[in-house]
Amino acid sequence: MLDLGCGAGRHAFEALRRGAHVVALDSDRGELEQVRSMFAAMGAAGEVPPGAAAAAVSGDATAMPFPDASFERVIAAEVLEHIPADQQAMREIARVLRPGGIAAVTIPAWLPERICWALSDAYHNVPGGHVRIYTRAEVEAKLRRAGLTPAGPHHHAHGLHSPYWWLKCAVGVHDDDHPAARTYHRLLVWDIMKRPAATRWAERALNPVIGKSLVVYAVKTPVPEAPARVEGLARAHA
Repeated sequence: MLDLGCGAGRHAFEALRRGAHVVALDSDRGELEQVRSMFAAMGAAGEVPPGAAAAAVSGDATAMPFPDASFERVIAAEVLEHIPADQQAMREIARVLRPGGIAAVTIPAWLPERICWALSDAYHNVPGGHVRIYTRAEVEAKLRRAGLTPAGPHHHAHGLHSPYWWLKCAVGVHDDDHPAARTYHRLLVWDIMKRPAATRWAERALNPVIGKSLVVYAVKTPVPEAPARVEGLARAHA
C-alpha cells in the first residue's frame, strides 16, 4: 500500500498495524524522518504484525520513484488540492497501481472549503497551500482521464472539523494560541482519543452536510487485450 503525501503518517501507521506492506511517500524530508522514527518505535513496541513491513521514501507525486503496477492500494489523503499538476499526479497513481487495485482519494469538500477561502486568504494563498476547490464531478472526471474508474459509494467525513477550520479562519488561521481555537482543538483531540458516543452520532449527522473531506474510491480496471495478442498467447501455449 502506498500512502501518497503521507505527511505525519497516520494512514501509514494504521495500515502497518493492520498488517500491510506500507510505503509512505512525501516530499518533506523532515516529516519522513519522523515517520521513519515512528515505524521503528511501532516495531519495538510489538505493534507490527508478522509479515508486515514499512518504508518511508522521498519523492514527487507527479513523478513517483516506483515501477509500474507496484501497489495494490493507494491512499491520497488531502494531497491533490496542493498539487498544481493534479492530473499528472492522478496518472501516476494509475501507473503505480496494479490492475484491479484501488485508490482512496480524499479532498476538501466543496462547501466547507468555499467558506474557508471566503473567511481567510491566508488559509490557502500561501506556499504549498490549496490551489483549487474541487467538486466531486471534477475529481471523478480527472480520475477517469487518468485511467481509474470511480467505484463504490463516495462519502463525507470529519463533520466536526469544519467548524474548527471556520473558526481558525475567522480568528487567524495561524493563531493556534487564540482561546477559542485552542479550546476547540482540545475538543477534537479528546474526541479522537475517546470517541464518545455523543460526538460519534453528531459527526455522522453532520458529515453529509458539512463534512470537511470528500472520500472517493477508484479502481484501475484491467485493459482488455487485443484479439491478436490473445491469439498469440494461445498459440504460444498450444
